[in-house]
Amino acid sequence: MTSVQIKNEIQKALDQVPETVLQDILDFVKELQTQTPEQIKLTNNFKKILLEDKSLLQRLAQ
Repeated sequence: MTSVQIKNEIQKALDQVPETVLQDILDFVKELQTQTPEQIKLTNNFKKILLEDKSLLQRLAQ
């Protein structure tokens, strides 16, 4: 996908998002602008680990 196509897909998705979360999305995008590619990669990897181990983390929390 080209950059223009990706931006169009993002716009389509944003058009379907409830207004109540639009500010959160804007804040997230602004936060991404200040991060280095390495920081973004680390954050994405951390989120992936949390999602994959969600049930284990829930059991540990109990």
